[in-house]
Amino acid sequence: MSWMASLRLNYTFEHSRTVARYEHQGPLRILQSLYPEGEGVCHNVLVHPPGGLVGGDTLDMRVSVAEGAHGLVTTPGATRFYRSEAGLATQQVHASLADGARLEWLPLEALAFNGCDALNLARFELAPTAEMMAWDITALGLPHAQQPFERGVFRQHLEIPGVWLERGSIDAQDLRLMNSPLGLAGQRCMATLVFAAGHALAPARAEAALEAARALIELSPWRTQAGATQPHPQVLVLRVLTPVVEPAMGLLRQVWAAWRQSLWQLPGQVPRLWNT
Repeated sequence: MSWMASLRLNYTFEHSRTVARYEHQGPLRILQSLYPEGEGVCHNVLVHPPGGLVGGDTLDMRVSVAEGAHGLVTTPGATRFYRSEAGLATQQVHASLADGARLEWLPLEALAFNGCDALNLARFELAPTAEMMAWDITALGLPHAQQPFERGVFRQHLEIPGVWLERGSIDAQDLRLMNSPLGLAGQRCMATLVFAAGHALAPARAEAALEAARALIELSPWRTQAGATQPHPQVLVLRVLTPVVEPAMGLLRQVWAAWRQSLWQLPGQVPRLWNT
């Protein structure tokens, strides 16, 4: 039996406070809103009680952020794409940001189990003065459990319409992709952090953010497999390859905090859940 779960999450700015409201169908929930850095930024935890997806399952999330609102969404654990015998398992989020809105989409990693058939899709639409940060962390197989990713397909789609489109299909049996220096170089965790705006970033602002990211990369043991670039006037990207999730997550959190400070003059206020 396949699961179909959907969530509609709406952030509005009311009386100097960002307010979250949501509707859901199936096993997908938003926990209590938290305000660890004041009422302007609303932190939420997205929960999928089954904990994973198999063939035929779909998680469909729609997020809207109204003018002046600032939402931050994370998850309590990894999204697990299990071995699929009944077709594609899909997780997708579509977010729309109004002018002056901010969104931070920071789920924990996606785990691609051996034999999975998966799609992880994210699409963000930004009004001219909206800004966002989002990351995607994908781990192939379970190296700590001696369960390598030897078969299966994991598809990724990350899009800002009209600005940036990144799509990929990782087939476990494509050994050149999996092991070549021009592919994953034998690493099994890929991580991407994106900052995007609905307008071209001022050159000095973009360069300051890139310099902050590159300084942190230089301090990392993974500096030869990480990089920060500006592939489009509206987009900044950090990428890193590591053997497992923990070092990639650590670097993304550091750069996320640095970009928060540099680009938004906000502290790197770690969601409470990350400390548990």
